Amino acid sequence: MGKRIREYGAEIGRLEPGSGNSITDVAGVTVGHVTLSEGRMQTGVTAILPHQGDMFQEKLLAAAHVINGFGKTMGLMQINELGTLETPIILTNTLSIGTAADALIEYMLERNPEIGRTTGTVNPVVCECNDMFLNDVRARYVTKDHVLQALRQASDTCAEGAVGAGTGMLCYSLKGGIGTSSRLMVMEHGTYMMGALVLTNFGSLGDLRINGKAVGQELCEAMEQTRQERDQGSVIIILATDLPVSERQLNRIVKRSVTGLARTGSIVATGSGEVVIGFSTATRIPHRKTSACLSLSVIHEEDIDIAFRAAGEVVEEAVLNAMAAAEPVTGRDGERRPALGELLERFRVQLV
Repeated sequence: MGKRIREYGAEIGRLEPGSGNSITDVAGVTVGHVTLSEGRMQTGVTAILPHQGDMFQEKLLAAAHVINGFGKTMGLMQINELGTLETPIILTNTLSIGTAADALIEYMLERNPEIGRTTGTVNPVVCECNDMFLNDVRARYVTKDHVLQALRQASDTCAEGAVGAGTGMLCYSLKGGIGTSSRLMVMEHGTYMMGALVLTNFGSLGDLRINGKAVGQELCEAMEQTRQERDQGSVIIILATDLPVSERQLNRIVKRSVTGLARTGSIVATGSGEVVIGFSTATRIPHRKTSACLSLSVIHEEDIDIAFRAAGEVVEEAVLNAMAAAEPVTGRDGERRPALGELLERFRVQLV
């Protein structure tokens, strides 16, 4: 794994990052990767566990937002209807969503024997991007065991770059993958955390901007590249926070993730699917009715702007971390994409 974007001198945004500058800075959140990288097989699985208890019995308030709907994500309908998340979140390639959903259902059934017997069914959440440029996506290398392995080995350390679901992904015509970042939100009633994990597979190199600088255009000129590839990728954004918010407030927050994408240069092209899922760990919603009413603590609307800022900043930096940390990958039919880090160093591009 290569450097992170701050190691190249770029400090993104105004807010301070958490101790690990990672989604796992949100207490209880863990991430697991299974990386499948050999020849034509350049794919994998990433699992995000929002807390370490039983997600079905203790649901979290959640919201989802589709910036551009060119995607095949599963599970958004129920999230938006009920405002809760009841499973871990799985990321993989487009043609493996069925396998991933089957594995996630199995994982939940093993832990909840009442599902489909004395209570309802379960809503698996699986997100995807298309890694067909580097990966033989038709081969469908991902198996149920890979998904279950990613879930089992989730930890509070989140690797970045060409790992897990990001193994075969591209970003701004370079090697993309998994990226993460976090921000502290200091309020009068406490200090809270916002974290993001992104699966990046979008953008055209000439559009790439880092801290407002047209780095992509500079790289195009250095490589004497005049023809721009069409943006036909996607990005999945997972936002996690411990901020006490309602699902309505959370929906407002996740929509602001688009500001982070825009600052990296994204135009949200027609062939690119952008999907955001956010959850708060502040309140657990019991599956079974335990009282006549649920009591929720939520911030005042006057305090929400810092969360809007944090959402944009963590997404912006997570995208850049995904690119900076990625190593070059040679995949299907000998296709190869360079990594941002190697180009910055080769052409001595300064980010500040």
